[in-house]
Amino acid sequence: MSVRVFVVEDDVDIASLVARQLRRTGEFEVEVFLKGQDFLRGCEQHLPELVILDLNLPDTDGMTLCRELRGWDSTRTVPILMLTARASEADRVAGLEQGADDYLTKPFSPRELLARVRALVRRQRWERGVPEGVYNDGRLIVDVDRRHVSWEGKPVHLTQRELDILWYLISLGGRVASREQILDAVWGLASAVDARTVDAHIRTLRRKLAGEVIETVIGSGYRFGGQR
Repeated sequence: MSVRVFVVEDDVDIASLVARQLRRTGEFEVEVFLKGQDFLRGCEQHLPELVILDLNLPDTDGMTLCRELRGWDSTRTVPILMLTARASEADRVAGLEQGADDYLTKPFSPRELLARVRALVRRQRWERGVPEGVYNDGRLIVDVDRRHVSWEGKPVHLTQRELDILWYLISLGGRVASREQILDAVWGLASAVDARTVDAHIRTLRRKLAGEVIETVIGSGYRFGGQR
């Protein structure tokens, strides 16, 4: 399932950039709030699983919002990434002391933002005891940390790229990923690799895994076809 992310940012261009970078991976469901009070009302409707929070908002201060979130039982453990132009050490320390889990200053690298968001999600899942890094449906076993893959009891050697593609598709829980989304997730947003490279890796994965694991969705891309 996708992770629900609330982006609280009054700069429309930056908010759109952040939302676009997260949505294109297929891993996140993103809602954008331009004002702090709208964000708080949004939290009453649907709880976020991660918050990206600007400090300079038109109706309130991000530090205040951070304290409020940490004061509610329902959002006490929600990861908060502060994304702000305040770059001084004092501001960073204050943000972390108010309850932020991470702090990133503007201007920022979209790739670094994505990496930090993923790291926060991984840490939260680990703290909650959610199994991560292992998939097992009885026929296919994938252990990402140990780089072990087996199909019907027999070890399968995958390159790192092949393993990354396979795990990315598994993590989408049956949702379709375009070639561009796979490129972004596996090779990186700045990669100059041609999208057809994805097709070549998919063909190799199918050959190694008996052609039963990855499905083609004509006109859209690929999805994991195993049990979920």
